[in-house]
Amino acid sequence: MHLLYSFRRCPYAMRARLALHVSGVSYEHREVALKNKPAEMLAVSPKGTVPVLCLSTGEVLAQSLDIMRWALQQSDPQTWLPTTPETWAFAQEEIALNDGEFKAHLDRYKYPQRFGLTDGVTHRTQGAEVLMRWQKRLQAHACLSGAQWGLLDACVAPFVRQFARTDRTWFDAQPWPELVQWLSTFEASEDFAAVMHKHPLWVPI
Repeated sequence: MHLLYSFRRCPYAMRARLALHVSGVSYEHREVALKNKPAEMLAVSPKGTVPVLCLSTGEVLAQSLDIMRWALQQSDPQTWLPTTPETWAFAQEEIALNDGEFKAHLDRYKYPQRFGLTDGVTHRTQGAEVLMRWQKRLQAHACLSGAQWGLLDACVAPFVRQFARTDRTWFDAQPWPELVQWLSTFEASEDFAAVMHKHPLWVPI
């Protein structure tokens, strides 16, 4: 049996769970407290971040994108994986933008005190520039991945959700109606509901 160490609200863990869910791969879910990480998790992944997927083969995947790709390579019933070199390249570029520049602005917007800032307004503005880029994409396509939801959408949506929840009134008032609709559709989806089920903290026997 595969084992997943996860934390419900972590966007990286969230997107890994999304891919595992849609792939249909079965695994044991181990919910952890990030302030009290279990020794078992640290033994297989000393960096101490979630998600961590321990495969039944003994291999350990400690990056969310690696978990997503592995899961979808086992089974991809919703065709999340890009099917051409061009769509792969686009997805990789946008995921890198999300995980790099956008995540940096998100962190400083949501937790300015952690970075010695009086407020996060400047980073909200800079993060919004990335969101406007995705808004333009959504004006031309139903999803960031193209005509249908895919890997890129699943990778980005948990982070956009976190950005939006920092001040939802402000977010919903911005000139990006397609982005708001895209996020709302994700939040109302059965896949999202399935991976946000509350698990009790895992306790070693």
